Amino acid sequence: MHLRTELEQRVESEESLFRAQLLREDIARLRRLEAMAREHADLESFAKDGLYIGWTQGDFRTHELVEPIQALLAAFHAYETGGRSGAQDQALRAAWEAFDRQRMEKLLGCL
Repeated sequence: MHLRTELEQRVESEESLFRAQLLREDIARLRRLEAMAREHADLESFAKDGLYIGWTQGDFRTHELVEPIQALLAAFHAYETGGRSGAQDQALRAAWEAFDRQRMEKLLGCL
């Protein structure tokens, strides 16, 4: 997966300890979603199980990010089950960037 590979490369050069840790957690989430996609052929069950996998600490604030997470899960499932085309990869990357941007705006603004 191009996205996971990119995040793994970014961990190596990240200067911020906080951001490096978040990247490592994101990589673990993507690996977990990869395994879940193999177990769930249908998007509905994949999205249900993928919504609360630790997107926020203890998933206490995950509800604030439901929309971008659902879009990310749909793009991820399409990528994993649909042949991994270039268009699917771009859609997954766009969904990831939207999720990451909203996560940073909502959750880091309170620190």
